[in-house]
Amino acid sequence: MVTASLPHYHHRAPIHKRSLPHNANDMLATSMPFTRREFIGVLGVSAAVRAAGTSRTLILISESDAARMRAALTPRRTALLKRHAAAALAAGPWSVTTHRPSGLNVNAGPHDYVSEGPYWWPDPKNPAGPYIRKDGQRNPQRFMGNRGDLGNMCTAVLALGMGAFFLKQPACAGRAALALSTWFLDPQTRMNPNLEHGQMVRGHNTGRGTGIIDTVSFIHVVQGVTLLELAGGLDPAVASGVRQWFAAYLHWLTTSRNGLDEKSSGNNHATWWTAQAAAYAAFTADAAIQSMCWEHYRNYLVPTEIQPDGSCPREEARTNSLGYSSMNLDAFATVCRLAQMDAVDLWHFRTAKGIGVEKSFYYLIPFVQHPDTWKHRQISRYSPDGYVFPGLAGIGLPSPSLLAAYEELPNSDSPWVQFVDMLVRS
Repeated sequence: MVTASLPHYHHRAPIHKRSLPHNANDMLATSMPFTRREFIGVLGVSAAVRAAGTSRTLILISESDAARMRAALTPRRTALLKRHAAAALAAGPWSVTTHRPSGLNVNAGPHDYVSEGPYWWPDPKNPAGPYIRKDGQRNPQRFMGNRGDLGNMCTAVLALGMGAFFLKQPACAGRAALALSTWFLDPQTRMNPNLEHGQMVRGHNTGRGTGIIDTVSFIHVVQGVTLLELAGGLDPAVASGVRQWFAAYLHWLTTSRNGLDEKSSGNNHATWWTAQAAAYAAFTADAAIQSMCWEHYRNYLVPTEIQPDGSCPREEARTNSLGYSSMNLDAFATVCRLAQMDAVDLWHFRTAKGIGVEKSFYYLIPFVQHPDTWKHRQISRYSPDGYVFPGLAGIGLPSPSLLAAYEELPNSDSPWVQFVDMLVRS
């Protein structure tokens, strides 16, 4: 079965009472003074944007990136990608209709995605009453049927996309078409394009905006589809249908009550909402929503979530605070990379108070390297191998020290982490 995946400290005085321009060209044109490191970083982003502009953008990479990644394949990586592709070719397809919840007081149809909040448990003092929250402690009895199938489908589509393009395996396109059609298109098995019943809590609600975090791995799907299209062989009708589905989901994400609640949640959920909206907007060529995402980053995410020292207090207040801090920076790095592919530099953006995500990367990386030095609560074992922000930020800023740190960290074998690692190292 395919399983779901879902440096050195550098200090620089903050820039006060000014905001950096919104993109590399504006920054280079301005007369404001910059440090040597800022200027080199801007040149790097500007060069990357120019390079991306010479070929088609494929969500987080360009065609030229993809070609370079394929040329840089090593025997070990090739063997790993072959293993992932073989597993995906033999697995699935998956459908939201396969596993349905029982015993839940939720009015969900057979095509509606349903999941339960992970940290909610029966109340020992009132077993039949509303659930109570235990942050960081996952309830193993919660309904996970749709969540597990979604994760497996997303992982498989990315693995098949990588197999089709990087390994030139034509069978991957046909299997991906089956997986995509079953989950998104077939009237008998498709998922409705909303998350009205995501992460519901018994006795409290039948779904929350919080549940939108469940579909972060849809980013892997749209990346996989673009690789399949680049490789050739994917049924154009399937690709078109999947884009129509994501256009509908993007509309729900940006207009529904749950979607708007998640957008303004003020922690990693808001950051991942922005990453999802930006990725699906890139996939569906929705320039207006992409622009909205960049403004949301500048006007809400950075000012609301990040402190001047680079810390993110909402994440540090959690019982697994290092994990959530890392997860949040993965989301920030993903947004910045997506913006970079749209010729917008968010890597170097700072508020008028000098607050920016760049400092967050340097703030957290020593603790990622040495989790035992973290001073906040982390009740579960922390492993850095599933986080990609040091690599994405290392090439995005660019930052030799973050890249050096990234080189020292372990990497998960999951298709997503391997995909990012290929981008970073190519």
